[in-house]
Amino acid sequence: MLLKLNLAALSRHVSLRKRRGLQFCRPAAPMSTLLVNQPRYAWLKELGLKEDNEGVYNGAWGGRGEVVTTCCPANNEPIARVRQANLEDYEETVMKAKEAWKVWAEVPAPKRGEIVRQIGDALRQKIKVLGNLVSLEMGKILVEGVGEVQEYVDICDYAVGLSRMIGGPILPSERPGHALIEQWNPVGLVGIITAFNFPVAVYGWNNAIAMVCGNVCLWKGAPTTSLVSVAVTKIIAQVLEDNKLPGAICSLTCGGADIGKAMAKDGRVDLLSFTGSTNVGKQVALMVQERFGRSLLELGGNNAITVFEDADLNLVIPSALFAAVGTAGQRCTTARRLLLHESIHDEVVEKLTKAYAQVRIGDPWDANTLYGPLHTKQAVKMFLNAVELAKQQGGSVVYGGKIVERPGNYVEPTIVIGLPHNAPIVQTETFAPILYVLKFKTEEEAFAWNNEVKQGLSSSIFTKDLGRIFRWLGPMGSDCGIVNVNIPTSGAEIGGAFGGEKHTGGGRESGSDSWKQYMRRSTCTINYSKDLPLAQGIKFQ
Repeated sequence: MLLKLNLAALSRHVSLRKRRGLQFCRPAAPMSTLLVNQPRYAWLKELGLKEDNEGVYNGAWGGRGEVVTTCCPANNEPIARVRQANLEDYEETVMKAKEAWKVWAEVPAPKRGEIVRQIGDALRQKIKVLGNLVSLEMGKILVEGVGEVQEYVDICDYAVGLSRMIGGPILPSERPGHALIEQWNPVGLVGIITAFNFPVAVYGWNNAIAMVCGNVCLWKGAPTTSLVSVAVTKIIAQVLEDNKLPGAICSLTCGGADIGKAMAKDGRVDLLSFTGSTNVGKQVALMVQERFGRSLLELGGNNAITVFEDADLNLVIPSALFAAVGTAGQRCTTARRLLLHESIHDEVVEKLTKAYAQVRIGDPWDANTLYGPLHTKQAVKMFLNAVELAKQQGGSVVYGGKIVERPGNYVEPTIVIGLPHNAPIVQTETFAPILYVLKFKTEEEAFAWNNEVKQGLSSSIFTKDLGRIFRWLGPMGSDCGIVNVNIPTSGAEIGGAFGGEKHTGGGRESGSDSWKQYMRRSTCTINYSKDLPLAQGIKFQ
């Protein structure tokens, strides 16, 4: 889940556009041309959206920063405007969030779970209209937009159960009359910076778990999906208000690099969860580490599907198609490399090319569409540049490679063959629907190629060989955080920990024991005897 924004570059962009507002599609349009005011999009008002929206929430709505106009990637038409936070808004919001934490941390964990349950139910009631907004503003197809909201609902359900299970072990003490226990407490304020490609789900993963752990949250979404951030926060704010809880428990500061930088450098932010590109994540990590803070990083993925000669091709073709083409190649778990055993290479390429030709391209909110636009015009340029580099480095485009002639940011899903495994473009994560097909000879070669890229997020093999499966899962197999067998690289379930190794950042979100990242652990020794024995049998007399 990558936020393709450079902090320094965005800061320069903000300064250049000072007093004029930020446009993510085209120059400012008259109010009447905003999609929010057109009858076809009247449903946006069901989410509390209007032509001008406040992008700061800390118990009250406001915002004194730049005005952002977000646009629909399917036609580059302006949707509505959002006034972002400035640094004064940020400072005020952090102070209110820290005060809110004093209230929230005292609420028993199961009671916190009840609030999260209500948030999940409120999202359920708006799931279709909110999914529509995700499709409209981000560009993913409708079923994925609704599915993303469903992820938030699911993690709320998960967190409700977790709220009655959080705890540490009672450990055996070597000293008579002593108890040794682990106590887990909330870290405090969790800052959450999310990317454009999953503008609901990633916040949900962090928010639901952080809340039941006793933390308050401060969210900065991607500027290009600010309307989603506002709409989601309105739903949460109503739940908090109905329960007479401080709204600042779930605060929002829409903004650009200045807000992100402030969060990274702020010692009051006890944990900063950042989802975005590896380059920006590295900057964030350094700023957080400089103050000895905690960070949770979900960064890039140059993911591979490896297909052996014994694989079931009836599973391989739809899996590779979904993993490479789904969300128009804009998932962090998108398959970017397809490693094929030399004996089946030509057959798989032929079948996959035919499958690509059946992909229905269209408006993302059309239920029949399988493939929508890229998020921005800049992404289209990046796609074209990558295709050209692939050709220069020896690749042959067997499908796609061009812009789709229609309004919006549409490009053809693309298959490239003939490149060496170590070609610079293959080693580079391009956030676009380009699949590099590589031919391998041996298992050792395939596993090595899977692991040779800098990122280590998701990986998958297709085989029926039981021994190979366990070698793949073992220490000499995949070095990724997600290691699959006979399924795609994308489409992770919320019950497992989500995240990756190496340049992917090492963070873990969502299920399993990811909750531990949102808490601090204390090892506690309690002496309930009348003696004072020392550990290791030490006598100090």
